[in-house]
Amino acid sequence: MYNTREEPKKAFLVKIRDERLSAGEAESRAVELVKLVQTLGLEVAAQETVTVRKGTAKFGVGSGKAQELAGAAAEKGADCLVLDWDPSPSQQRNWETLTGLPAMDRQELIIRIFADRARTREAELQAHLAELSWSLPRLSHKYIDLSRQRGGRYGTRGAGETRRETDRRLVEKQIHRLEQELAELRKQRAVQRQGRERKMLPSCALVGYTNAGKSSLLNSMTGAGVYVEDRLFATLDATTRRLDTGDGRPFLITDTVGFIRRLPHTLIDAFRSTLEELCLSDLLIQVLDVSDPSIESCHETTLSVLRELGAGQIPMITVLNKADRFADGRVPEELPRRFPGSIAVSAKTGAGLDRLFAEIRAWLFEKPAPFAVE
Repeated sequence: MYNTREEPKKAFLVKIRDERLSAGEAESRAVELVKLVQTLGLEVAAQETVTVRKGTAKFGVGSGKAQELAGAAAEKGADCLVLDWDPSPSQQRNWETLTGLPAMDRQELIIRIFADRARTREAELQAHLAELSWSLPRLSHKYIDLSRQRGGRYGTRGAGETRRETDRRLVEKQIHRLEQELAELRKQRAVQRQGRERKMLPSCALVGYTNAGKSSLLNSMTGAGVYVEDRLFATLDATTRRLDTGDGRPFLITDTVGFIRRLPHTLIDAFRSTLEELCLSDLLIQVLDVSDPSIESCHETTLSVLRELGAGQIPMITVLNKADRFADGRVPEELPRRFPGSIAVSAKTGAGLDRLFAEIRAWLFEKPAPFAVE
């Protein structure tokens, strides 16, 4: 008998903490990094946090500390490094040279998760575009011998293209092709949107941090049957459903991709066509995980991404989801004070949905304008 089960790759996590980062925020980021690594299917071999006053050009940490971490990674049998900051391409190459292991930063980790979890054609195109856009400035570090020339002879047609130049040209060509395909899908989405607009139906969008329970809430409200999993970025595609407020007035509600701290700009740009749905909504419903100790940070991240997308002026109400995780479904008293006007609900049990429907009905059909992102 042979064991054909492939063992998960082991990742060695390296985190940098400077004096400006509080202990609570550092702990929250550490937990999130572990979740990201596990979502990609990697096993955490070990993790180290380095406190620095000022990053160095070569590794981001001191050379002696880098040597120490390289030895620890080898001792733990790590298959790759995960660097929880934004290293330059040269720093990434230096870590790979020092350890002999592939090194990925937090942005690459998130992009790979998106690529791995993409299910529809549009999501696959968007994730692939983000991968290529991220890799373009790093092509020079993919090969050992970059001086090898192809095609051409000295004294005749010149030195020819280096492998880096050839790969850059091929990647740029792929990016252009993907952008064209996404542009066609964007046109199709615009036609669908025009059809909905002709019916004069108001719309709202569920927004918030990844794994806050947006898809579960949509399923609970509409019976949509959207895929749900207790993992980061379970949903990458916008899903729109028609819903009735209970008094014969229909509206549209859309589930959107979750946000996360330091969401890579390449992903925001690639998924902009999908995120257009929330930018054109009449109302945003921010979903917060009430059991998350870093709920305030999740709230600020959501507001920051909305501002970056140009959706900062859209009216918004806040939902405190997963209230069932507290006794009798009662959330701590300080949370409603921290988020005035918020509604405590449970997508799992349905508690609080009646009040949520009443608020949506009021804002879409009766009230002039609720809270908007500043």
